[in-house]
Amino acid sequence: MTFAGTPRPRPRWYHAATDLDDFAIVSYRVEAAALAAHLPRGFEPMEMTFADGPGALVSAVAFTDRDFHFRFLPQVGIDCGQINYRAYVTAFGRPGVWFFGTALDHPVVAIPQHLWGMPWRRDRIRVEADWDAAPARWRLTAGDARCAATESPEPVLLDGFTGEQDWLERLTHPTLGWYRRRDGLVGTYSIWHPVMRPRHLTATEARFPVFERLGLITEDSRPHSVLAQPSLRFDIHTPPRRFRPQMSTPGFSTP
Repeated sequence: MTFAGTPRPRPRWYHAATDLDDFAIVSYRVEAAALAAHLPRGFEPMEMTFADGPGALVSAVAFTDRDFHFRFLPQVGIDCGQINYRAYVTAFGRPGVWFFGTALDHPVVAIPQHLWGMPWRRDRIRVEADWDAAPARWRLTAGDARCAATESPEPVLLDGFTGEQDWLERLTHPTLGWYRRRDGLVGTYSIWHPVMRPRHLTATEARFPVFERLGLITEDSRPHSVLAQPSLRFDIHTPPRRFRPQMSTPGFSTP
């Protein structure tokens, strides 16, 4: 059976859209207990069984926004680098991702920071790739974070997953996200994108101090996997809102 993705919610005038170029998900295996210590009540790590024991996953998701714009203002688009730092979790039993924070290379970072209270910060970010090289190459340089990866010559079996459908759904297609707001409450929002058709890369170097400062990895930790794609269309269901556990549909996942 092939993973078919999720239905696309009807875009609203207040939503945002963007193309994510040179998109890559750089994931690390972490201890579930260490991850759980950073999550609010009702949130749990999505635990997995790896070849040598149990654990959980976190990812640095890096890309270049191309023509990010709000639907009510299509003539004003921005291009910039972005990194999302996320963990795979369940919130009161519902799967999604917990966002530790986001780095954005543009002054518009002030909107999510101050208007919506999101854990975003400004940083210099450069993402580049050569998809036609043999092997293809991808590189990130962003403040104290960096990663370089080359395409794997053979098909890769991702440790901890039962097969392609499993990792496509859990690792590349979470549509709900949560984060700690500046006022201490939990915020939520949702996204939509078509099913990814990523290429498997292997990291030749990687360093993500955000995860190191959280005590989830060390500077010597090697990525579990790198999944990358030249471009991916995204709908972002802005604005985010306060998460209430009793909400039947958290975020904006319904049309």
